Amino acid sequence: MAVIRLAKAEFQPRALKFLLAIRAPAPQGALLVKRTRLATFHTPNKNNMSVKSNTPNLSQSQAAELVKKRYNLTASEVRFLPAWEDQNLHVVTEEGGQFVLKIMNSKDSKKPAVVEVQTYAMNFLREKGLPTQNTLKTTTGQVMFLEDIDCGHGLQKFLVRLLTYLPGIQIAKAPFSPQLLYDVGQSAARMDLVLKEMKHPQLSVLQRDDLTWSLSNVLLLEDYMNLLDGHPLQAGVRTVLHQYKNYVAPKYSAFRKCVIHGDLNDLNVLVQADESKAYKISGIIDFGEIHFGYYVHELAITIMYMMLEHPKPIEVGGAILAGWESIFPLNKTEKDCLFWLVLSRFCQTLVLSKHAVTLQPENEEYLMYTSKNGVRILLELLKVGKAQVEKVWFKTAADLNHKKTEIIN
Repeated sequence: MAVIRLAKAEFQPRALKFLLAIRAPAPQGALLVKRTRLATFHTPNKNNMSVKSNTPNLSQSQAAELVKKRYNLTASEVRFLPAWEDQNLHVVTEEGGQFVLKIMNSKDSKKPAVVEVQTYAMNFLREKGLPTQNTLKTTTGQVMFLEDIDCGHGLQKFLVRLLTYLPGIQIAKAPFSPQLLYDVGQSAARMDLVLKEMKHPQLSVLQRDDLTWSLSNVLLLEDYMNLLDGHPLQAGVRTVLHQYKNYVAPKYSAFRKCVIHGDLNDLNVLVQADESKAYKISGIIDFGEIHFGYYVHELAITIMYMMLEHPKPIEVGGAILAGWESIFPLNKTEKDCLFWLVLSRFCQTLVLSKHAVTLQPENEEYLMYTSKNGVRILLELLKVGKAQVEKVWFKTAADLNHKKTEIIN
C-alpha cells in the first residue's frame, strides 16, 4: 500500500481576496481561483449554511482514494489548495505526474453543460498552443464525472475533474517589466481569437447574461451603493457608473463580440523565469467566468488586475494595450471606452468585496486586502482623468509597437 504524505494548506497573509479571489501562495504551479456566483451577492440576509452545504470537503485520504478509483493513479502527496465554493487539491502521484483534483460545489455540479464547455475551451486552447490545463480522462474515458459524496449534509452529487498542474508562479509575485505586460496583452488577444474559432454543440450556455462579473452588468452595483455610505469611494463609484450608463452603454453596438475568459487577473496568469531570468507566461488558469462578451472587456479586465501590484499602475495599460493591438487592434469606439471600462472593473471588485464582508465578516482583513491598493488606484485614475491616462496609454503602446517593428525590420 502506498504511503500518502498529507500536506496542510498554506494560508499566509499575502493577499487573500476571499470570495472574490483567494490570494494565497501556491507552493508552485497552478492555483485555481474561484469567484462567487450571482446568487451569493443577491442574498444579503442569508447565512452561510446554504453555501457551506454546497461545498465539498473531502479529506486528503478520500481524495487519494478517488484518484485511485477513477484514474488508477497512486497519490504520494495531497495538498489542499484555496477555493471558495469548490474544493481543489494538488495531487502528486507515484507515477510521476502532478495534478489538480477539482471538485465542483453541488450547486454548479447541477450545470454540467457549462462545466463541459469550460473544460472543452481549456483543451481547445491548449491544442492551439496556449498554456492552459489539460483534463485527464478517467479509466472509462470520461473528462468529468458525478460522484456521490457525503460531506456532512447527506449524500450529494459533485462534479469532479482532474487537471494538469501547471508550473510557475502567479504573475502578481513576479517583477513586472514592459515586455512581460506586453506578453500578457498578446496572450489575452490571441486567446480570444482562438476562442472565436471554437465550435461546440452547447456553446450557447456561455451566453451567461446574469453573470455578476460580466462588465455588461456593471450597473448591478447600483443596488449596493448603500454599503459605501460615508466612504470616500462612493462618489468615485457613482461617477464611474454615470459614465458607464451615459457614455459607454450607448456605444455597445460598436463593440465586437466574442467568447472571453472574463477573469484574466494577476493570479490566473502564471509565469516562469527563463535562462536569462526574464519571466515568460507559463499558464492561464481558471475558466470559471468564461462567457460571451466583448474583446474590449477582456482587455479592460486584464489591464485593471495587472495594475494592482504594479508600483506605477497608470503605466500598465500602455504595455498591455501594445501587446493586444499587435494581435487585434481596437476600433475607435472600443479605444474611446477603454478607460471607463477599466474603472468599471475596479468598481465591481471594490463594491462586491465590500458586500462580501457582510456575508463573511470574520474574513474582513483578507476580503479588504485588494481595497488597499484598489481604492487608491481608482481614485488616482479619476483624479488624473481620462484624457491624461489615455495619453500615457496610447503613447506607450505606439512607442512599444514602433520599437518592435524596428527590431523586426
